[in-house]
Amino acid sequence: MTPKRIASIVLILIVVILGSSSFFYVDQRVQAIVLQFGEPVRLIKNPGLQFKIPLMQNVEYFDKRLILFDNPREEIISADKKRLIVDAFARYRIVDPLRYYQSVRYESALRNRLGSILNDSLRQVLGRVPLNSVISDNRANLMDEVGQIVAEEAKEFGLKIEDVRIKRADLPTANSEAIFRRMQTERQQEAAQFRAEGEEEARKIRAESERERTVLLANAERDGEILRGQGDAGKNKILGEAFGRDPDFFSFYRSMQAYVLALDSEDTTMVLSPDSEFFNFFGDLEGIKD
Repeated sequence: MTPKRIASIVLILIVVILGSSSFFYVDQRVQAIVLQFGEPVRLIKNPGLQFKIPLMQNVEYFDKRLILFDNPREEIISADKKRLIVDAFARYRIVDPLRYYQSVRYESALRNRLGSILNDSLRQVLGRVPLNSVISDNRANLMDEVGQIVAEEAKEFGLKIEDVRIKRADLPTANSEAIFRRMQTERQQEAAQFRAEGEEEARKIRAESERERTVLLANAERDGEILRGQGDAGKNKILGEAFGRDPDFFSFYRSMQAYVLALDSEDTTMVLSPDSEFFNFFGDLEGIKD
């Protein structure tokens, strides 16, 4: 192979290499900056095949899509001096690649700076409200305020902050255990109070029931005594009327009842005078004492 032929082949290879390195493709999901000796000379946001000067220029690509920034967990102290572990995140877009390249250039540098801005904003907003506001429905308004602060400061990096939210907001382990114990103690105190109130109410009900029972028994006893007295009075009246109609028969009848009661047992022994009125009807069949 002659030197001329070798030179031709080398020249062709150089042309092919230079030609292939002169073109590059920009995907629709990214945007690009053309750098010449490290200095930006052209911004490309539209997708398609593009040209650059080989050996002199190179291309840096930046994502157009929504990017998630997951911030490390950070401890925040609320206005009521409560410690809170906040796990937050932000979503952003690179809207100015040139400013992004000039200010941060690499994602690792951005994470440090954006994380610092986000943490400062969280402390600024959450640090002036009590803990209850952070864990209540008001948290969405607080995060909107944090998002506005972060968005304003992120403009200098060529970023547009779409959203800032808290994934979790937990108390430190020691605080959680202390709060749990306090809540447990409060529930126990409430339970003891409810039991005491229940016992007091039960005693009142029992005392009222006992009082009503005593009153009912006393009234019943009184009514019973009245009825018994009325019955005895009626009985005595009837007996008196009967005795007045036939005194001899009444005397005979009462004597027979006395004999039945006195002589009921077979081994009854009585020591009486023969002239006793008890034997009035034994001496005279007509009931006339001799």
